[in-house]
Amino acid sequence: MKILVLGSGAREHAIILALRSEKRAHEILCAPGNAGIAQHATLVDLDPMDGDAVRAFADEHSVDLVVVGPEAPLVAGVADVVREHGIPVFGPGKAAAQLEGSKAFAKRIMEAAGVPTGRAVRAATVAEVEAAFDDLGAPHVVKADGLAAGKGVIVTEDRAAALAHAEHYLPGGPVLVEEFLTGPEVSLFFLSDGDTVRALSPAQDFKRALDGDEGPNTGGMGAYSPLPWLDEQFGSEAAFVEEVTRDVALPVIRTLDAEGTPFIGLLYAGLILTPNGIRVIEFNARFGDPETQVVLPRLRTPLSQLLLAAASGTLEDQPQPVFSDQVAITVVLASEGYPEAPQTGRPIEGLAAAAAVEGVRIVHAATAGPDAPAGSLIATGGRVLNVVATGSDFTDARLRAYDAIGRIRLDGAHFRTDIAARVAE
Repeated sequence: MKILVLGSGAREHAIILALRSEKRAHEILCAPGNAGIAQHATLVDLDPMDGDAVRAFADEHSVDLVVVGPEAPLVAGVADVVREHGIPVFGPGKAAAQLEGSKAFAKRIMEAAGVPTGRAVRAATVAEVEAAFDDLGAPHVVKADGLAAGKGVIVTEDRAAALAHAEHYLPGGPVLVEEFLTGPEVSLFFLSDGDTVRALSPAQDFKRALDGDEGPNTGGMGAYSPLPWLDEQFGSEAAFVEEVTRDVALPVIRTLDAEGTPFIGLLYAGLILTPNGIRVIEFNARFGDPETQVVLPRLRTPLSQLLLAAASGTLEDQPQPVFSDQVAITVVLASEGYPEAPQTGRPIEGLAAAAAVEGVRIVHAATAGPDAPAGSLIATGGRVLNVVATGSDFTDARLRAYDAIGRIRLDGAHFRTDIAARVAE
């Protein structure tokens, strides 16, 4: 197939690497891509936010499938423009993408679908926020209603800090104040063609910037898959996935379909396993980052086959996806100052040495070049690289990942040293 992937981050690089790993020799294009993606796909000078431009390019170049990676083009309705022209698109339309674009919309859909989630209060003023704090109690959970690049959420005992977070986002619209839920978190992806769903293997990510889940919230500093500890509570990963499919994914997909806004693409369920059962924290309308980087390397079913089936409405003809017994972890290398004020433009060295470690692949999130001295790449954002390692167990995979990341040089960079440490014990 000729496949056009929209996006420029590690998620898109991971998708392209999975497509490249297949026996079929696809022609892969990416817009706009990054320096790492350029090694595995042809970069296209195309604005992924411009639906008409994407449609025209896909039509002119006989693209068989368009895969929309990031949330912003989805919420802007790019998938609608392309799909209306008869081109298969993996990614929901504007209306269904509100599942991620608006926290209030997601809560309404969950209520209509009978999906278990925490209590939430929509607050449009500081007074309403404070009243919600009084009602729900501490710790306080405040979420920006719209897109915030993974940084719109605060969870804190500090009422003043929670209020300041709300005040920061209120000029843009209402915020959600939610009930605090406690328990381990799980990310679970579902492919959907608007009617049928197929689940991938669960993962867990690490949102805080520093070891021990300390520091500010980020877009994600690492992840691992699978989650062996699910066996203790659910008997098996399969049993867990079956429960979430039945109680969360299918009710949401059917509710959206009944409202005339079928969800075609990737439904990301952010879950928390509370003492009272599984609860949904949030939905996203696309592959999660960095969880995609550890889920897709373990996928044995051809990804292109699944994406095209979802985009074409034939997912029911596809068996459940098959995964390797190997484990995978990813560690994010972040620029100095991330997430508050990342320093960019600095050269990156040692990538070849890192990639030479057995079982390791380097996935690029924010790189460009070669514009720096000696032809090296430069960092162009906060989360710069993902070091992804697979192994027979988590001890093996961690050794490989941290060996590799130790070979990369980026002045001032930082990373967490405890990704998947608990499951490796």
